[in-house]
Amino acid sequence: MTAPRPADPPSEDLSRLAALHGVATSYSPSPDRSVAASATAVTLTLAALGVDASTPGAVRAALAAREGELGERLLPPTVVGWSGSPPAALAALPGGTRLRIDTEQGESRASADGLPPGVHRLTATTPDGRTATAHLIVAPPRLPAPAGRSYGLLVQLYSLLSRRSWGMGDLGDLAELAGWAGRSLGAGFVQVNPLHAAVPGAPTDPSPYRPSSRRFPDPVHLRVEDVPEAAYVEDPERLRALLERSGRLREAVLHQGALIDRDAVWELKREALELLGEIPLGPGRRAAYCDFLAGQGQALEDHATWCALAEVHGSDWHRWPTGLRDPRSAETAQARNGLMDRVDFWSRLAWLTDTQLTAAQRAGREAGMPVGIVHDLAVGVHPGGADAWAQQEYFAAGMSVGAPPDAFNARGQDWGLPPWRPDRLAASGYAPFRELLRALFRYAGALRIDHVMGLFRLWWVPQGHPPTEGTYVRYDAEAMLAVLVLEASRAGALVIGEDLGTVEPGVREALRERGVLGTSVLWFERDWDGDGRPLPPDGWRADCLATATTHDLPSTAARLTGEHVELRDSLGLLTRPLEEERAEAAADAGEWLSLLSRLGLLHGTGGGGDPSSEEAEIQAVHRFLLRTPARMVGVWLPDGVGDRRPQNLPGTWDQYPNWRLPIADAQGRPVTLEDLAASPRLHALMEVLRGDGHEAGEHEVGEGGP
Repeated sequence: MTAPRPADPPSEDLSRLAALHGVATSYSPSPDRSVAASATAVTLTLAALGVDASTPGAVRAALAAREGELGERLLPPTVVGWSGSPPAALAALPGGTRLRIDTEQGESRASADGLPPGVHRLTATTPDGRTATAHLIVAPPRLPAPAGRSYGLLVQLYSLLSRRSWGMGDLGDLAELAGWAGRSLGAGFVQVNPLHAAVPGAPTDPSPYRPSSRRFPDPVHLRVEDVPEAAYVEDPERLRALLERSGRLREAVLHQGALIDRDAVWELKREALELLGEIPLGPGRRAAYCDFLAGQGQALEDHATWCALAEVHGSDWHRWPTGLRDPRSAETAQARNGLMDRVDFWSRLAWLTDTQLTAAQRAGREAGMPVGIVHDLAVGVHPGGADAWAQQEYFAAGMSVGAPPDAFNARGQDWGLPPWRPDRLAASGYAPFRELLRALFRYAGALRIDHVMGLFRLWWVPQGHPPTEGTYVRYDAEAMLAVLVLEASRAGALVIGEDLGTVEPGVREALRERGVLGTSVLWFERDWDGDGRPLPPDGWRADCLATATTHDLPSTAARLTGEHVELRDSLGLLTRPLEEERAEAAADAGEWLSLLSRLGLLHGTGGGGDPSSEEAEIQAVHRFLLRTPARMVGVWLPDGVGDRRPQNLPGTWDQYPNWRLPIADAQGRPVTLEDLAASPRLHALMEVLRGDGHEAGEHEVGEGGP
């Protein structure tokens, strides 16, 4: 690894000031190495937190102010308590301090004992008359473990086209998949990519991990024909013409080698949805819509206003007229009044999408799924999008989230996503985070949190600087976890944390203590503290979702054959000689196949790399996953038909069609949802999980854990 260039280290005073604001002055790319953050990175990060550290005098003044503030403070802005345990912050109050707690349920109490879960208002008054108020979050001590084991499917929804899709998979397809997988395959869940609202404009960024809003879903996923008003369109010929055009889009993807064109799909759907928007809602539908508007309140009004303004002024609010950059300005209110029809249109689309998301979850549960749909929460939002505009006081201006240099990426990473300010979150009682989770749990049986380590700390990169010149900023992980556990428990949902890669000590333990499941991917599970060989099944953790691959990794077929190396070589992405990469990939796959063979999991393979051998090896991989104690086992749906291509190839942009590929078979032919349902190969793989249930049963665990 090439070391980052030396930088001026922070002074002692600057280091003390940074520590008091949760800003790191060094990081460890490996356990035996520490790298100092530059004084510039620390200074700019503090500035984004509203702290002037531009000169030695400013640092001394800010340090004195912060130490004085903390010395005089009775309570932090948010206090955390776990049911059955008194909040630790209360023990530090002076003796004789009187408490008043106004609970979320409308009661007033003088003690924190026996408080119900919720977000309450705490007031403390000391004997000498000093008073402090704080948000008090009380959460159950942990989420309950899944009731027994379950297996399910992992899929990127856009890639799952049926014969009714408009050129990309939609929520009608998701409901069909959930109903079929639950009833016919015995699946317990279907996990999908983030369905957050994308930033509009052509071309739209196809990545589901850089959304305009995480708070509201994207109407591009709507099944237009499932909207009840579609039956009453006054110009049915116009709708029929749109259906014919959508059919041509679908056929181009399925039979002509075309990529999924999200923009073309949305152009057709938007025209159709505007037709439907002209149809008056019936009394019951109108009442349901009004309930949705009331329930979503200011957040929905802001989101719909941003969408309407973006149609006029473009999708980056930083380039709008000055007055419109503030969501609370008089100019914005005036513009909203002038665009009320469009604001209502976008509000109605949010309601329709929410309704179909809820229907998909209901379809899964009615099909017998104990979990249903597992939704994915992206780590952040686009800086020019709706959330960054509506909630800009909570975002750190001039900063983006990324990752520091490490053994795999000497330059570090800049993801271009503005981070939340931990101080503003705490001052609000974590209101934006609570509202975000509550919205997602409306229709999720479980939530996967991308880069769950971000609940603890995030790497902030100052704008205009390379990611090597960033630093970590710490969040109140106990408060973030309390909010997460509180909202998930209210919804009766599971939480899965994506904790792959470098994880600081204590994070996985803290997540496990609160009942948050981890993510374990076969190819990464090795005895890293020992001989480095593949980890046998009894060495795996139980509190996880175990899979063979993910959307960012090669398919299992490509991994077993080494085709992923050839793909990277063809795109010029290899950093070592091809033969060296081939040899390493073959050795890696060989070690795993050897372990599968020793465990007696390879059934019916004739060897020699023939297709039947490959299929048997993929089945063996999943038999292995069943042998682990993992509470959830996920099957990457493209693995079920031998798809060779990754959905996303990190490190590429135009070189590879990321996020635009339909599910395909081993020969690269797109496979529809109907074809999947009839696929002997997929059924044979799923029979491994159903028929080998006795292997899973040996490790079945319930509420109490292993």
